[in-house]
Amino acid sequence: MAFQFLTNTPLEQARENYRIQMHGKGFAARTEMIPVQAACGRITAKAVYAAICAPHYPASAMDGIALEARRTFRAGETTPVTLGEGEYMTVDTGDPIPEGCDAVVMVEELVPCEGGVRLYAPAAPWQNIRQVGEDICAGEMILPSHAEISPAAIGAMLAAGVMSVSVLTRPRVGIVPTGDEVVPPTEDPGPGDVVEFNSAIFSAMLTQWGAEPRTYPIVPDKKEAIRTALERALEECDVVLLNAGSSAGREDYSAEVIGELGEVLTHGIAMKPGKPAILGCRGQKPVLGVPGYPVSGILALTELLKPLLDDWYASAPAESEYREAILSRGLVSSLKYKEFVRVRLGLVDGKLMASPLNRGSGVVSSFMKADGILEVPQGTEGYEAGSRVNVRLLRSMSQLSRTLVVIGSHDPLLDEAADLLHLADPSLYMSSTHVGSMGGIMAVRRGETHAAGVHLLDETDGSYNTSYIRKHFPQGGVRLVECVGRTQGLMLAPGNPLGIRDLEDLSRAGLRYVNRQKGSGTRILIDYLCRKNGIDTAAIYGYDREEFTHTSVAAQIASGSADAGMGIWSAARLYGLDFLPICMEQYDLLIPDAAFDTPMVQLLLEVLQGPAFRDRIEALGGYRLDHPGKVREHF
Repeated sequence: MAFQFLTNTPLEQARENYRIQMHGKGFAARTEMIPVQAACGRITAKAVYAAICAPHYPASAMDGIALEARRTFRAGETTPVTLGEGEYMTVDTGDPIPEGCDAVVMVEELVPCEGGVRLYAPAAPWQNIRQVGEDICAGEMILPSHAEISPAAIGAMLAAGVMSVSVLTRPRVGIVPTGDEVVPPTEDPGPGDVVEFNSAIFSAMLTQWGAEPRTYPIVPDKKEAIRTALERALEECDVVLLNAGSSAGREDYSAEVIGELGEVLTHGIAMKPGKPAILGCRGQKPVLGVPGYPVSGILALTELLKPLLDDWYASAPAESEYREAILSRGLVSSLKYKEFVRVRLGLVDGKLMASPLNRGSGVVSSFMKADGILEVPQGTEGYEAGSRVNVRLLRSMSQLSRTLVVIGSHDPLLDEAADLLHLADPSLYMSSTHVGSMGGIMAVRRGETHAAGVHLLDETDGSYNTSYIRKHFPQGGVRLVECVGRTQGLMLAPGNPLGIRDLEDLSRAGLRYVNRQKGSGTRILIDYLCRKNGIDTAAIYGYDREEFTHTSVAAQIASGSADAGMGIWSAARLYGLDFLPICMEQYDLLIPDAAFDTPMVQLLLEVLQGPAFRDRIEALGGYRLDHPGKVREHF
């Protein structure tokens, strides 16, 4: 096949063609003999047959006495049979049956008497005796070809005299990381350093799939260096992953090097993330050019490499579980690609709700937080909020049914509460999605969440939350649960180098501001304060730059990309920022009546009222705790 640069081959077509091409080139497992004791989890290369019977001798199945059964036939409750020494032999479980004996009477049924034992019931021939081959007969098949060897199978093979077993070799997969800016993992990376953690992710995935990963040293973006590293990996491995350099940038040499050492079969796949992936080979050895963004890489391995490893082991791919879910908010997708959208899931009032997570290719935490994957087919523009969609589950429905869903305003206390909830009952989990206070109210109205974090200021009287709840829930049916008072203010660069003293300073020339998203309580607060103080927000540089959490605002200021942002004191403290207090606000949880009496919510309220929660919140700083977990008002 001629070299094609950045095509847009449909994923299913690219995957199937690659499998067929590699099979035709001889990509297949070899075999090796290993000790049975070391074979757990391995795949048999051929059927395994018993060498001997198990058991290989008649064995006592009980502790008791071995005897000739016909000596006991007259025994009964009123006509016991007495056996003297020489008419029976004492045996333990597993002992060989003595010559001339054909039954075992267990010790519990024996009545000792002078000179022997007395029996009040007859013994049947061959009772309590394990016959030769009772478990396995010599010559029987113990395991078929291409079967996974379980712990029990190890025992069966050893019992049947099989000391070694022929298994399929584990595919050795080389991982070659590249990039001038890429550095090994470190606690203190410098500016411009990109920590190379893709190899660790890929290695863990490969290990789970039964492969043997081998990570090579980081290679700079120099064509000859990449070529040398790839040649070495091809000599030592069955499959090679060339990580990064798969796009069309000026230092993206992967496709060129793969083409020079072998073949480029496909470059550019209609999947998002993961479009720049390269499918290549040298002879029977697959070479994958993997995009550098971690989410792209994870999907490329899952969708393109895993099927090859299934073929290596001649095993059917694991079936994924799909469930219908209701999309909590709309999403737009390109017609050009099949897109994989990570979602959080939760069962709310019997409905499975799906909330899309950050879709960036570099946001590896979105995979860690994801409960499922929404696959948007190529040629589909997206879905509207409320659409019914099929989601591939990453967690079981059983676990999802025990997950407390919280959608609304962000606060670090939610993470602490989630941890304490799980500690209190390890079967329960809590999932929080940060969409702002108004987003939380709308989620409660639509029946999409068990609870919502809210902190909405009523500009007319300075109160929090209650007027908004009355407006949006005129029929009631919800409860406002007190959580914390928290200090809001301006988070500033350490040492406050710009000398910011009040809100008016935000419009100063040269100052860079970072804001929260529209609809969040913090955004409503800063909008109100600017109007109250006559500050033109258009004059504040960066006012339209939005982040979704207090910690993300603090991270921008700590990194030097912004000078100020409104947020809570605990976030500023976490990042070592200066802080200019503005006000104390009320942060509450809005809980619908339908969820309030559920065991999950009731345990959450106990957690909020407990001393462990108070200790953790006081350690964060910037909070006031009056009556956390108490219902403020039932609407």
